[in-house]
Amino acid sequence: MPRVVLEPIGVELDCDEDETVLEAAFRQGYNLVHGCREGQCTACKSFLLEGDVSLEPYSTFALSDSEEAQGYTLLCRALPDSDLVVELLHVDEDALRLEHPIREGRARVAGLTALTHDIVRLDLDVLEPADFAFTPGQYVDVGIPGDEDGATRSFSMANLPAEGRLELVVKRYPGGRFSGLLDPADPQLAVGDELAIKGPYGAMHLRDTTRPVLLVAGGSGIGPVLSLLRRLAQVRSTRPVRFFYGARTRDDLLLGDEVAALGAQLADFAYVPVLSEDVWDGATGLVHEAAAAALAAGEVEAPEVYTCGPPPMVEALQALLTTRHGVPDADIAFDKFTTAAETADL
Repeated sequence: MPRVVLEPIGVELDCDEDETVLEAAFRQGYNLVHGCREGQCTACKSFLLEGDVSLEPYSTFALSDSEEAQGYTLLCRALPDSDLVVELLHVDEDALRLEHPIREGRARVAGLTALTHDIVRLDLDVLEPADFAFTPGQYVDVGIPGDEDGATRSFSMANLPAEGRLELVVKRYPGGRFSGLLDPADPQLAVGDELAIKGPYGAMHLRDTTRPVLLVAGGSGIGPVLSLLRRLAQVRSTRPVRFFYGARTRDDLLLGDEVAALGAQLADFAYVPVLSEDVWDGATGLVHEAAAAALAAGEVEAPEVYTCGPPPMVEALQALLTTRHGVPDADIAFDKFTTAAETADL
């Protein structure tokens, strides 16, 4: 059984046959920085100091051939061929241990609500485990009904834990094996239907500081950001909070009343919807540029950044904040919303 040493934290893991390094870490109670778990998002990219690995299918956008040749790897895809010494490129010591165990369970459909023409809210009541819990910012795997191979789709929770319910914001894709079941006009999932779940996953969480918070989301990426915002409102945070949400048109804006109600509970809050393909009195253009402009103008100083949405948006924001505005990588928590279609192309 290969042994894996994780530097600079000095943790040693044992890795079962056909088990990735990330899976081994989960099994032994460690919550290494990760995102999609499908070789798509770069969150778990690390460097091999010693040893060799075989890689399960992954996207070369997440790990290029030249990076692999230099010794970089993706922990969610890496199967050890020998003992390893791995240098973690991203370490969150505040969340190094799993706060909530990753478990399988069942949930019952409690509601399906259209939020826009292609985004819905799916409410699930957790049946088991009865004490299922998560940290705001995390996500859960949901089983595709009737799939013999146990295929799943991943969705972030938009609600707070300890409610016995999962509120998922889901973008519908034509022909989607799961999202295609969620057309409110012709739903293939009915209230009362049961679904398999597994989780929680994800390393994004609010840090316990007094620093300003910069939230940036696009599309269904509003889900985990809404969970973070609900937590800030729950504790009546006095931290300055700025929320930039990107959409194409006014018809694509969602949950504005909810955001306003939560913001009213905060001492210093501003919400800026940004439209990329519409003309109106509000902000226009690309949401990552609007957020960066606010930083440049001093509207938010030295923030912690939490961003969720399509990979191009997240990557553009990361590049802009780090290269032009000096925001350290460690201060940017992200969740790239890859699609099943992207994964299937691997």
